[in-house]
Amino acid sequence: MQSNNPVFRRSEEFNRSGAAAYQGFGEPQYGGYTQPGYPAPEAPTTRQGRMTIDSVVQSTAITLAVVFVAAAATWFLTPAIEGADVAEDLAPLYAASAIGGILAFVLSLVNSFKREISPALVLAFAAAEGVALGAISKTFDAFIGDTIVLQAVLGTMAAFAGTLAAYKVFDIKVGNKFRTFVVAAMFGMVALGFLEIILGLFSADLGLFGFGPLGLLFAVAGLVLGVFMLVMDFDFVEQGVRNGIPERESWRASFAMTVSLVWIYTNLLRILAILQQD
Repeated sequence: MQSNNPVFRRSEEFNRSGAAAYQGFGEPQYGGYTQPGYPAPEAPTTRQGRMTIDSVVQSTAITLAVVFVAAAATWFLTPAIEGADVAEDLAPLYAASAIGGILAFVLSLVNSFKREISPALVLAFAAAEGVALGAISKTFDAFIGDTIVLQAVLGTMAAFAGTLAAYKVFDIKVGNKFRTFVVAAMFGMVALGFLEIILGLFSADLGLFGFGPLGLLFAVAGLVLGVFMLVMDFDFVEQGVRNGIPERESWRASFAMTVSLVWIYTNLLRILAILQQD
């Protein structure tokens, strides 16, 4: 199945009512949902727990708590950026953000393509992501201002609450065209990110991730994309609960929403930095 989250997800057990949302599938799975390229799994037994809103809330709360703890530990264990040794103080933050970011990216791919979700790998991803976010946030805090991180956190919470409210109030439906657009946009942004890194090795860049007008436009586009990703996550949860998929899939939902929230937070942090810089 094409993913609800931006990390190229296939889920063997996500069942949607009706075939219209996912055309072209062959063998039946739960309630008629199928996935190309994989045999149909056995139907869940009555003794197996089912995913509920409570199980999603619990797994997501645990995952986000790990992100927060890892970020806070990185923040307090790395040196403050002050005085004449700015370059020396930045070195541990650069190392933490690079190591945490690379590890989080690798684990996100593993979690995305793994047919059976692993809570341990989801929490490992959360820890690595927290290390990277802690280092990045501390760097922005040192160069932009003492409140930028708080503003970005509050903005991310507001984006989550607002998107959830709009999803329920306006009864938003996720169709194939919307899903294809979001996944394609995500692939495009990831590809441009890698291109920017490669060009940076040769002292060149596109300016998409900089702090100029083009960087601001790209960050706003990334923020909007993150909101669209959340809509797909909410659809996954709603359809999963409705169709009684296994309870362990709550961890897939928590992983997806964590990725979406991190995506929103980092783009919001960049937008605030661009607007507040002298």
